[in-house]
Amino acid sequence: MPKKISRMLLPVATAATFALLLSACSGGSGGGGGGGGGAATENLDGRGPITYVQGKDNSDVVRPLIEKWNAAHPDEKVTFKEQSDNADQQHDDLVKNFQAKNVDYDVASVDVIWTAEFAAQGWLQPLKDTMAVSTEGMLPATVKTGTYRDVLYTLPQTSDGGMLYYRKDLVPTPPKTWDEMMSMCPIAKEKGIDCYAGQFAQYEGLTVNVAEAINSQGGTIVGSDGKATVNSAEAKAGLGNLVEAYKSGNIPKQALTYQEEQGRQSFEDGKLMFLRNWPYVYNLAKTDGSSTVKDTFGIAPLPGKDGPGASTLGGHNLGVSVYSKNKATAKDFLAFMTSEETQKFYSTQGTLAPVLESLYTDPTLVEKLPYLPVLLTSIQNAVPRPVTPFYPAVTQAIQQNSFAALQGTKTVDQALTDMEAAINTTVSK
Repeated sequence: MPKKISRMLLPVATAATFALLLSACSGGSGGGGGGGGGAATENLDGRGPITYVQGKDNSDVVRPLIEKWNAAHPDEKVTFKEQSDNADQQHDDLVKNFQAKNVDYDVASVDVIWTAEFAAQGWLQPLKDTMAVSTEGMLPATVKTGTYRDVLYTLPQTSDGGMLYYRKDLVPTPPKTWDEMMSMCPIAKEKGIDCYAGQFAQYEGLTVNVAEAINSQGGTIVGSDGKATVNSAEAKAGLGNLVEAYKSGNIPKQALTYQEEQGRQSFEDGKLMFLRNWPYVYNLAKTDGSSTVKDTFGIAPLPGKDGPGASTLGGHNLGVSVYSKNKATAKDFLAFMTSEETQKFYSTQGTLAPVLESLYTDPTLVEKLPYLPVLLTSIQNAVPRPVTPFYPAVTQAIQQNSFAALQGTKTVDQALTDMEAAINTTVSK
């Protein structure tokens, strides 16, 4: 797997992660601030050296930025604590050190699905009052990922959204709706190739794809109270679309084994007409020596019910630990790491999606990254995955039941009923 791809991999809920979460939640209030106690009011004016914690810097984005910061702040230098490239290991490392009240984990890169969990435990410094950091110009959907119970806890750093890759030599005009896309599948069959694939193996990618299908039909998975809302007509229509497409062969049998890379490879090999995937595929499909679609693929927003579908929002945010001794420095570092200049560097150096809306129409960036306008539409229509402190258990419920529905071992109705029961059982613990 190319090095750049590991940063795109989505976190998978493992038993170890789930156990850590249940252990953490059993000791906190779950109400935002339970685990941090009075720490959130301490060291707000503290200045001095800090440590920044993030997963493996495969794209060589972090080190140049820290060198630049350190040159300008000799008394407030930043040390980079590089984690592994495995999202579960990153999550568990943060949990372990937050639980230990480690003062050396000052600023952390937080996957958008971890904000609620960490905030509920009181491990993250609320970014308000003297710790407030500007979110002006940021895409509203990205700011929402950093918000828990109407309080900003993490500042958007990079974003991500799903896009539709399609064979423009076979379908010159991309489909705008799911039904329209399905109606085009006979073209693929005539050419002897598969029609549509996303990420349908039983892992976090399946949660992403199922959430997009449900949200695109107007459904939701959990409500603001964390309880399941998935047993609805809209959710049934969304999951039903995937199940029906699999039954009919429009989604090929082997797609139940696809994560990001298997689908990308099939598309680049010319064996797939439509692919749901992340922006990282664009450059690879254009430049890979083995790609057969370099000049024959296009990009479009995900198709929805009546227009653009609801992409699942990806990305990472920056959070300050309540246990940091130098929070004033940490706050300034957050502002530096989300500035317009830094955001442009993320885009050009690491092909990471910026969180500032204006950059999506910046002529220089669009020339280098032609997918940006499509990605903007994706993010503007994006919906975060379920916001809950119990996310690992919730995603497990989604994966297990939706995979059973795709396999045909459960009906759509039964899968949603069981999904609802599993989510509500977790929330009520």
